[in-house]
Amino acid sequence: MSSMLPAKVLRKRRKTPKFVRQESWRYVRLETGYRRPRGKDSRMRLQKSGSPPLAKIGYGSPKTYRGLHPSGLRDVLVASVAELERLSPERDAVRISGRLGLRKKQEVFEAAKSRGFKVLNPPAKQGG
Repeated sequence: MSSMLPAKVLRKRRKTPKFVRQESWRYVRLETGYRRPRGKDSRMRLQKSGSPPLAKIGYGSPKTYRGLHPSGLRDVLVASVAELERLSPERDAVRISGRLGLRKKQEVFEAAKSRGFKVLNPPAKQGG
């Protein structure tokens, strides 16, 4: 996986349009999250020109790129230093669990950095 270029991962995902719920742009009460249009005379379901695209299987990304961080590494949630033992710095990027306190986050962060991992959410410095 290390040979995979980040730009290549982004290029594979770039083609996917933003799928929106039918007429969510028209009514404030409708969320934009996608719902499949099912109306009998729905312009969107019939894919008339000017209407937003429907989600289809062809928009799916290739299996090798699915679930990867844009850096080309696998995104792995870590809650302890022991969990870092099973991971590889060349293949995995570390995301530190939000359920940890600041001191434990710092411990995991230091251990991850010393082993050469990319940390996706480094702990913020606490100001007094």
